[in-house]
Amino acid sequence: MDVLVLIDKLDDLVHNAKGVPMTDQVRVDKEEIYDILDQMRATIPEEIKQARWIVKERQEMLAEAKREAERIVKEAREKQTQLISAEEVTKQAERAAEDIIEDARAREREIRLGAEDYADEILNTLEVNLSKFIAAVRRGRERLQGKEEPAEVG
Repeated sequence: MDVLVLIDKLDDLVHNAKGVPMTDQVRVDKEEIYDILDQMRATIPEEIKQARWIVKERQEMLAEAKREAERIVKEAREKQTQLISAEEVTKQAERAAEDIIEDARAREREIRLGAEDYADEILNTLEVNLSKFIAAVRRGRERLQGKEEPAEVG
């Protein structure tokens, strides 16, 4: 039985007891009081055991919650380390990619400028040769038209 119920029974017993005339005292059945006290003595150790068990369970739950919280924090830190590591790898890859792109652009400029120089040389050579061909064509036409005297054979 619950100790509080037994205390209530004891309170009811005293409260409903017959009063002794001209005093503040009451008459209670001694056996009833002893019976309630015996029940309280029997109940209290059981309730103390239950309270201790509840405290123990609570402490175990708190310890388990603490272990779980520490595990979660550890996992979070490990994940953070992995993410930082992955982020660092990503940054290094981005820097390497930027270097490659910059090198490619520089190489492209060199190739383009080289190609332009080469094309200019070819066009210049072509222009010189065409000028010579045009001059030869004019001389040939002039000979055909008789404007130039034949060269002496000699």
